[in-house]
Amino acid sequence: MQIQLNPGPGIEGKATLEQWASEHMRQQLARFGEQGARVDIHLSDETGGRSSANDKRCTLSARLAGSGTVAVHEDAANVDQALRGALEKLVRSLGSQVERQNDHRDRASIRTVMESSP
Repeated sequence: MQIQLNPGPGIEGKATLEQWASEHMRQQLARFGEQGARVDIHLSDETGGRSSANDKRCTLSARLAGSGTVAVHEDAANVDQALRGALEKLVRSLGSQVERQNDHRDRASIRTVMESSP
């Protein structure tokens, strides 16, 4: 699993943040690991350093092998809350995507049904 952190202006502590985010992401996304996920983390301070409620934004985009990109975002009072909120949304979205793919694979093709009937 590849994880790329992209902190924007106003986001401090890149090295520490990158290590914590990477470990947390790997732990939460472990069930998708065999599908070769790539996750991009974009962190930004929406108010440019001025203090206000929900001014930190975390946008996560992930791509599993053989499927499209899923992107989610979360606004929160601090980076930790924004990352955790976005990660919860990402896990739900990826789970749904994998479920849809597996459901589609388990169905019989209409061509197979038509060819086998007299």
